[in-house]
Amino acid sequence: MLKSVPVTEVFQSEPSLASGNTASPSRPILWQSAVIAVLLLWLYHATLAHLVGQWWNDPNFSHGFFVPLFSAFVVWQERPRLASLTPVPSWWGLPVLGFGLCVLIVGQMGAELFLSRLSLLIVFAGLIVLFLGWNFMHALLFPWAFLLLMIPIPALIFNQITFPLQLLASKVASTTLPWMGVPVLREGNVIILPAMALEVAEACSGIRSLMSLATLAVIYGYLMERRVAMRTVLALASIPIAVAANSLRIVGTGLLVQYWDPDKAQGFFHEFSGWLVFVVSLAMLYLLHAVLRVFWRDEGLQS
Repeated sequence: MLKSVPVTEVFQSEPSLASGNTASPSRPILWQSAVIAVLLLWLYHATLAHLVGQWWNDPNFSHGFFVPLFSAFVVWQERPRLASLTPVPSWWGLPVLGFGLCVLIVGQMGAELFLSRLSLLIVFAGLIVLFLGWNFMHALLFPWAFLLLMIPIPALIFNQITFPLQLLASKVASTTLPWMGVPVLREGNVIILPAMALEVAEACSGIRSLMSLATLAVIYGYLMERRVAMRTVLALASIPIAVAANSLRIVGTGLLVQYWDPDKAQGFFHEFSGWLVFVVSLAMLYLLHAVLRVFWRDEGLQS
């Protein structure tokens, strides 16, 4: 015998079924994420351990600790925008993922740390496109690209940058010191003063402050500016600012050698001036930003 069921009971039973269907897909997603995380950790644990060790032991790349933290902060800030996007997985992420793994293999076989570390970012990009789509990759492009700053540049390129910076700093100092009454003779990266000879060594090239300031300039631009063009100008301006500040450091050391005490100039002041120059560089970056905002605002009003 058939029994009639009220329509209201049917409608009341549908939400429970719908809620059960919507809750179930979250578990596979969590499991997939956990499996992918474990696989990435297994593939890159040695690479990451060596990378963190270089951040800790090499002052030139100590800024690397802040890079992934800031990228995570940017992703956290963008979570409302990311939540509004609809995942559109794309199989194009598969060749990107494969390319990243090939770069890892080449890096491991050739003992090339830069390639092994770079492959991690390529694999990240492939996974994002594969599981979430190009729209998510576009939204995460800035924090993903910022992670490039955490990877130390190869030694070959590093040396090609460092020595010209040493020569540039010594040229600026040897040109500026005579204006202040200090006779100078320069031979390469060695500045010969009446009291003693100063060698602009690799540590005095300014590469350390240059890389740290460039990283902080990107962070500063993101936090303080909404205009992409202004952020780009600030990031690029960090290069001449760091070079100028380091040249001032060498000029100051030369003045102290000539007019005060060579031993103290080579000792405490030389170490302390590194921090002082970095603070001066940040102040110069802030002043540049203030000037640019004035002129940019005036142009906007005129247009």
